[in-house]
Order: sequence, then structure tokens, then C-alpha cells
Amino acid sequence: MSCGRYDDLVDRLQVVADDLDQITFDQLREASAEGRARPADDKRLTQARRAVEKAIHLLRANSGIEGSGVDE
Repeated sequence: MSCGRYDDLVDRLQVVADDLDQITFDQLREASAEGRARPADDKRLTQARRAVEKAIHLLRANSGIEGSGVDE
């Protein structure tokens, strides 16, 4: 896989991470508005987000584009 393909993959994974964030925030907002506890899916979505962030970090390390917005 060339660096250009890593860049594209990193961009696509970032979109997935952003989507996971949006779903998590929406669920938390709804639960809060309804006076419910933290949603059951919150932990699973957070774990998925972290896994995607790890993949982004690993791909960036391989392609030399470190430090582009993902916490290390």
C-alpha cells in the first residue's frame, strides 16, 4: 500500500470517528433531555471510537503524517 492510499484511508477513518462521535453525542443529549442514565451503547461506541483512533494513529505513523488531530 502506498502512502497516498494510507492518506485516503486515514481520511475515511476520520469520517467514521466523527460519525461515531455524533451518534454518541446524540444519544447522550437524548438521554439527558429525557432524564435517563447514560445510554447502554455509550461504552461500546467509545471503544469503537478508540479503536478507529488507534488505526488512524498507526497509519499516520507509517505514512509520516503524525500529529494531525488524533490524541496519542
